[in-house]
Amino acid sequence: MVTREELYAMVWSQPMVKIAEQFDVSGSYLARVCTALRVPRPERGYWAKLAVGKAPDRPTLPEEQPGDQVRWSKDGDFRFAQAPRQAVPSKLRAKKPLQPVTGIHGLVRGAKAHFQAGRKVEEGQHLKPHKKLLLDVTASLTGLDNALAFANDLFNALESAGHRVVLSPQDEPFYRESIDEHEQPSKRQQQNHYGYNRLWSPYRPTVVYVGAVAIGLAVIEMSESVEMRYVNGKYIRESEYKPPKISRRYVDHTWTTTKELPCGRLRLVLYAPYRSVSWSMQFEETKSKRLTQEIADIVKAVEGAEPVIVERLQEAHRQAEIWRLERIEEEKRRRHEEDQRRIQQSKKDSHAQLLQVIQSWSDVMNLENFFAGVQNMAATLPESERNAVLERLKLAREFVGTQNPLAFFASWKTPTERYKPMQQAEPVEGMSDAQMDDEEDDDYN
Repeated sequence: MVTREELYAMVWSQPMVKIAEQFDVSGSYLARVCTALRVPRPERGYWAKLAVGKAPDRPTLPEEQPGDQVRWSKDGDFRFAQAPRQAVPSKLRAKKPLQPVTGIHGLVRGAKAHFQAGRKVEEGQHLKPHKKLLLDVTASLTGLDNALAFANDLFNALESAGHRVVLSPQDEPFYRESIDEHEQPSKRQQQNHYGYNRLWSPYRPTVVYVGAVAIGLAVIEMSESVEMRYVNGKYIRESEYKPPKISRRYVDHTWTTTKELPCGRLRLVLYAPYRSVSWSMQFEETKSKRLTQEIADIVKAVEGAEPVIVERLQEAHRQAEIWRLERIEEEKRRRHEEDQRRIQQSKKDSHAQLLQVIQSWSDVMNLENFFAGVQNMAATLPESERNAVLERLKLAREFVGTQNPLAFFASWKTPTERYKPMQQAEPVEGMSDAQMDDEEDDDYN
């Protein structure tokens, strides 16, 4: 396992090729690791310039930010920087000088090929990429370019305002909110929150960090109800259907139905990815207004959501603490009730065993008294009869066997020997040990 700091020191101590050999990886792979961990590395020709004293100054290692990968190992195990559970209020957070961010965002770069190389879908349906570690965009093949272009402009605008846009950290328990693609959902669709969703979903949500608060971002191409006609084994739009000329020999074997198809207009869903917080906001395109025209308003909405989510997180934590304390008290009550039940049961079992011991003792003593009486009466009989009685008495004793009444009593267990109460009486100032023992014994009385 290599930390960012250790990797930073390595790549500036010797060429990347030599370091890559130590980990048995290629130099290009190690370069990608440096990019993933945000570790600056020497540019091409750095070591030659260093040899003649013309190398540029070494850049400093950027500070860890929420969502950063901070460790790497050859087996692909990455560790992420933990985002603070309680965000710093905006008024207390120092603002960094802002710089415009342009170009293709890292999450958007190369994403189009993955979306296009996904599972096979019907013509005009939303794409389902095989790769799951992608930005949260859901679109059809015809609407993909528009969706990725909007996502790129939005991500750059957010980062220009000082907010990082990344895939959520692997060790954060974030969740992705269920996204509805219907432009005008029916009442049944609105109520069916737990039904099967045929759309794809990423492994981890795409989030923007405003300070330490994460806000989920999901871009989806909305769908609309379209009348479709089944013709020659496939569905086409009713508006595209051209019926053949009517004749006596022609029989129309086509029929119409309604399907939900992507309409080309986008919806952006902002949501709190924390399971304990319910918050979301939507921005939708219309036929007259594109989402790119609302990016400035979206950035303001994201920034305005931070204090709301912080407040709800704090309230959720407060409620969770109340719930935790209630569970502790409930567990204490349950254990106390169980303790009392077992105390009472131990008294009942001890009493029953003692009665059984007394009965066993009585049975043994009755036998002994019986045998002694027989022996005394045999002594008064004539010798021939006495010998016959004593012989039978011997057989009876052998049949019954030797029984020790004290063994029955020794096997008896007192209530405290059967169960020791969990709740022990606390010492009271001025009370002797003998008095304490008496107080504990009261539980069994």
